[in-house]
Amino acid sequence: MNALAATSRNFRNAARILGLDAKIEKSLLIPFREIKVECTIPKDDGSLVSYVGFRVQHDNARGPMKGGIRYHPEVDPDEVNALAQLMTWKTAVADIPYGGAKGGIGCTPRDLSKSELERLTRVFTQKIHDLIGTHTDVPAPDMGTNAQTMAWILDEYSKFHGHSPAVVTGKPIDLGGSLGREAATGRGVVFGTEALLAEYGKSVKDLTFVIQGFGNVGSWAARLIHERGGKVIAVSDITGAIKNPNGIDITELIKHKESTGSLLNFGGGDNMDPNEVLVHECDVLIPSALGGVLNRENASSVKAKFIVEAANHPTDPEADEILSKKGVIILPDIYANAGGVTVSYFEWVQNIQGFMWDEEKVNNELQRYMTRAFHNIKNMCKTHECNLRMGAFTLGVNRVARATVLRGWEA
Repeated sequence: MNALAATSRNFRNAARILGLDAKIEKSLLIPFREIKVECTIPKDDGSLVSYVGFRVQHDNARGPMKGGIRYHPEVDPDEVNALAQLMTWKTAVADIPYGGAKGGIGCTPRDLSKSELERLTRVFTQKIHDLIGTHTDVPAPDMGTNAQTMAWILDEYSKFHGHSPAVVTGKPIDLGGSLGREAATGRGVVFGTEALLAEYGKSVKDLTFVIQGFGNVGSWAARLIHERGGKVIAVSDITGAIKNPNGIDITELIKHKESTGSLLNFGGGDNMDPNEVLVHECDVLIPSALGGVLNRENASSVKAKFIVEAANHPTDPEADEILSKKGVIILPDIYANAGGVTVSYFEWVQNIQGFMWDEEKVNNELQRYMTRAFHNIKNMCKTHECNLRMGAFTLGVNRVARATVLRGWEA
């Protein structure tokens, strides 16, 4: 099932549980605005090339729309739509005053030089500058984009609108980025995991973890779990997978990956089949790469007791049902990976105030937001007698529906 179908299905289940009026249910699903632009740039060799860029602005009932911009060959309107909708519910679950958006350009970033990427980013910004803004729609980095991409967007946008640091988040620190932003999603995953485990009288230091995906999110989650005394026993990414039943030294593994560009042949562990990672014996499985990795083919072989969804939509609805029947507890993506957007919100607040926070304040506030959101989800689970995924969806959808009705949507 693709991301849009799965997201819409979860939304409809939540709407049914909440007893939403059919008209408001329909209005919440329809995006506020969909933008498609052609971005034509000269390549370094002088030839012209054209790429298609998208921005889907889903909902602004609770505040400016917020969401990443991804540069990836598979960016298409359906995927961008699903992720924009997910952002609407995610910001509501975290209780930050935003709606949802998502954008992207269908390209392969590694095939483009830095100057080509800069030209592409600037042309994209020129095409959408009057549709984004500090109080309208605030982009952030996503797959294939980074702080540098945000710096180019900020610079190009400011040419039209004057200095506007709050128009994007995930910027370089020197341009008004927030301390703690780089680690925020991974740190949020760990805070969410701690809140979940506390419900079962467990803590990170007593358990074994498997992390699928060792990019920004997976590596930070691994590092912070390792610091807390948790045992990370298997890790994988696109370069391969390694395991060590006694626990991997994550600090050393990060050094090894930086120096060799690969996880393989690490002295502190054995190479393993990457397909085995998701079904490896462990207490907590953290998928933090692409969507749809847990599906009906492998779900019945999963041995973890807890799954923390650091990636967007890693669990297919069919896998969801299989895992629920097995008694596996799943911490859903719209909560588990909300640390990134929460610290993006802190960055936006700092930019608007022109007053920057130290890293300790950022991390303490993130912990407070993640812990509070978990307890709000648990309350929805008790009220509606549902699992954590529906607890999170009912919480998010209910907040957006309330804001929509209060604003007078039928007038």
